[in-house]
Amino acid sequence: MLTTERKLNLLSAPAYQHPGGRLLAQGEAGLSNTELLAIILRTGTAHETALHLAERILAHFNGLYGLSQASAADLQTDYYDLGVTRIAEIVAVFELSKRLMRTPPNDRPIIGSAADAAQYVADMGYLTQENVRVILLDSSQRVIAAPTIYVGTINMSVLRIAEIYREAITRNSPSIIIAHNHPSGDPTPSPEDVELTRTLAAAGRLLDITLVDHLIIGQQQWVSLRDQGFLT
Repeated sequence: MLTTERKLNLLSAPAYQHPGGRLLAQGEAGLSNTELLAIILRTGTAHETALHLAERILAHFNGLYGLSQASAADLQTDYYDLGVTRIAEIVAVFELSKRLMRTPPNDRPIIGSAADAAQYVADMGYLTQENVRVILLDSSQRVIAAPTIYVGTINMSVLRIAEIYREAITRNSPSIIIAHNHPSGDPTPSPEDVELTRTLAAAGRLLDITLVDHLIIGQQQWVSLRDQGFLT
């Protein structure tokens, strides 16, 4: 019976050949997704190297994005023989990446453009359900908070305008930005999105709270309804 010590290991090759050595010598930008994943895996199995295992995992999940959406249960199969520790490490790496994208460089970043706002909520592009967030801004356009106020299929029959503006009123926020995601990855506004934007803007005028923008977040792309001319 083959033992763990006999499993194929990245470190069995000279340092300049295995991905970890290449990363230290040449920098991480020059490594492929397969090589970076192999570094996380560290070892292969009794029958394949870590590089081959990484390549097989990425192929099964249709690339890096698909793997980023995989749960621990998706990876916990004899087909990969990863073990609890390596599964946890893979899931943790992607979770940290998602958190980094929504972590501002300081406690209260300034939102000066639609691009700033889209970057602040970029992690929404990885969500598998529709979410609505409200970015609350102070008079200097600094973020006060960005609570998620709704999860599920978005339509006017279930999304109440009062819920969207409640946090702004409670926290004395003079302006807000609405962001919601399209799990399909396509951020093209629907007629319902346009109707929601106009309804929210009208309600904001009554409450003396400015709706600065409504962003739709897709996979690595986004749309500003203000830039599209639906919010003036």
